[in-house]
Amino acid sequence: MNRRISDIQLLRGIAVLFVLVEHTQFNLFGEPNRLLTYIYPNFGGWTGVDLFFAISGFVIARDLIPRLARSDGRQFSTMLSFWVRRASRLWPSAWLWLALILVAVVGFNRSGAFGIVRTNLDATLAGVFNYGNFRLMATFGRSEYGASFPYWSLSLEEQFYLLLPFAVIIFRRWLPWVLLVPLFYQLYAHRHYDLFLMATRSDALMLGVLLAIWSQHPSYRWFEPVFLKSRQWLRWIVLLLLVLGLGAMGSYRFAEFRFWVGVVALISALLVFIGSYDQDYLMPDNPLKKVFLWLGSRSYALYLTHIPAYLASREIWFRIEPVNTVFAKNYNGRLALTAIVLVVIFSELNYRFVETPFRIRGKLLADRINLSPGWFQAWLGRFRNRPSIAAADSEKS
Repeated sequence: MNRRISDIQLLRGIAVLFVLVEHTQFNLFGEPNRLLTYIYPNFGGWTGVDLFFAISGFVIARDLIPRLARSDGRQFSTMLSFWVRRASRLWPSAWLWLALILVAVVGFNRSGAFGIVRTNLDATLAGVFNYGNFRLMATFGRSEYGASFPYWSLSLEEQFYLLLPFAVIIFRRWLPWVLLVPLFYQLYAHRHYDLFLMATRSDALMLGVLLAIWSQHPSYRWFEPVFLKSRQWLRWIVLLLLVLGLGAMGSYRFAEFRFWVGVVALISALLVFIGSYDQDYLMPDNPLKKVFLWLGSRSYALYLTHIPAYLASREIWFRIEPVNTVFAKNYNGRLALTAIVLVVIFSELNYRFVETPFRIRGKLLADRINLSPGWFQAWLGRFRNRPSIAAADSEKS
């Protein structure tokens, strides 16, 4: 059940590539060239975040919900082990890059690319304590967020997964119906005119959770896209149409469309649905898929490191070139090449020496918690059965 699905990993690679392209605007390139001038208005790479949400909801729920269903009175231990696994995988890397951004602000910021200390200190606190999405609301259109602005989506995910286990335990088999209420509200709402609804959008997350729940039901197999099994050319077409549709739907040309963000969530969920059958329905094995699988395996590290890499690239060329150099579009090639090298190095180092070791340690600790069934209940029982001070004094007398 915990085996990674290659098509889901492929989608992670696509999602992070969307985000990397989206954030080159303003953070890496000072002036777009002809290609970028066409891409930016017609392509919305921010939709990669919603694709991440749909993937995350599916992957987390397909593991967490069955675990809680089998816990038999050990729900707290199961919840604790879940949170330990998540924290050990996410927090060390996130905190490391928050710290490195602060170091860069102080010691590698002659160009001012990383922003000011106070702004980044506030952003760091928001990243550490997972309220980055609410800080984004407070700063949007008013002031700079800081170099760690991508952390807003990590904060939203952590808030969602803090609440999800409680919802699973409380609502049990009614959980799908309970999730449908906020889901339909978000899909219908005109969210992109409401900062709160945009910063707390969880429709893609809930769609992923609902897919995971549905995948345990026999009817899930009725809708398997088996027609793609013997038609490899059709897989390419389906994937290309959906991915291009996702990027095009993210264009601000659709900003007046009431269901703009909701359609993005639905396309993301459809991609996850096709990929969830673990039959390579999205893309057959080929060299290109291996590239996307690498991107998918490093997607978290890439997400954390790409903005520091972009800003460091600007700082490097600011120091190389003469004072008062205007970094127009003729510099885009060297900025892009420098950023690619830094992103690959940063993400690979983080994946190998931070993310993977801490994930393994977290899994071991979570397994230890699971191997001690009912430890919390046992501790609570001992505490309750401990004689009170008054009772002990009366026995002595």
